Amino acid sequence: MPIFRQLFDPTSSTYTYLLADRDSGEAVLIDPVFEQARRDAALVSELGLHLRWTLETHTHADHVTGAWRLKQLCGAEIAVPAEGGAQGADRMLRHGDRVAFGARHLAVRATPGHTDGCLSFVLDDASMAFTGDCLLVRGCGRTDFQQGDAHRLWHSVHAELFSLPPDCLLYPAHDYRGLTVTSVREERAFNPRLGGEAAEGDFVGYMQNLNLPHPKQIAIAVPANLVCGRPLQDGATGDAPAAREPAWAPLVFTFAGLWEIQPQALEEAGPDVQVVDVREPAEFDGPLGHIAQARPIPLGALAARLGELSADRPVVTVCRSGTRSAQAATLLQKAGFGAVANLAGGMLRWRANGHPVAGGAS
Repeated sequence: MPIFRQLFDPTSSTYTYLLADRDSGEAVLIDPVFEQARRDAALVSELGLHLRWTLETHTHADHVTGAWRLKQLCGAEIAVPAEGGAQGADRMLRHGDRVAFGARHLAVRATPGHTDGCLSFVLDDASMAFTGDCLLVRGCGRTDFQQGDAHRLWHSVHAELFSLPPDCLLYPAHDYRGLTVTSVREERAFNPRLGGEAAEGDFVGYMQNLNLPHPKQIAIAVPANLVCGRPLQDGATGDAPAAREPAWAPLVFTFAGLWEIQPQALEEAGPDVQVVDVREPAEFDGPLGHIAQARPIPLGALAARLGELSADRPVVTVCRSGTRSAQAATLLQKAGFGAVANLAGGMLRWRANGHPVAGGAS
């Protein structure tokens, strides 16, 4: 079994999938979202993986891909459907291709109908498949824009997906009800559009009468995805806050959603940084000592004492191990402080690395 993670973007209800070969550490990421690229890169780093490829199931109309951003962050190459019309990718994928990651691979199956360029990816042992918007949990992608065709979608599902082993798990690109996975057996039997006793004419009639509004982000998402998520102009996607790296210190973003600063970087940052020690008073004056410039504000009192801090200067939160201070950093972010980082490893790492302390035991 490869390493597998199912990730979610709540704004667009998009699932992103990480697959990695356990022995080599090589990984692929399917359908990344621009705003979540930093999160995905943090997970890859924390798991000790090498991201080889980002893969797109189709040219999305509801979110901007994170492919270009992840190429900058991780060096991952970009693979997109050859029929999707996108430019700037490293590889154009067609039916029958294979995408290798270590000793494992994904087989590429063309499943058009939602769009011209839809692909599905099947793991080498056919234990799981990633269906994009072609087949959803008890549903399917719409067929009324981007060269959609209900007849093609019917044949794609039946020829390329329902032909997989019954126990093959199917992972969709979206779900709006919190459903995460289904199987070939289930969808054959229970999909109200495509399964059971439904015939092609039934399905086409169903799809022609959905009368859905266009996706809200289509005017932004499609042009951006046609260049693999690369910023189109100044102020466009690439300049969004999710893309900018903090300039006030070298920080590391964690999969938990926090910026962390290492002790050496904090010492080099000097007096421009506000250091907030959220331990209890006895700990602040206890054996570990404290950082000389630190302001003692216990975690339980922090919400009531935010007025003591300047929102215009970076803040680093500190505790014994980095645990309570991580909660403090989250609190400050929610309160509107824009430049916040947690001291990785807390005072334990600060002292172990030989940085100066005030008070404390020798």
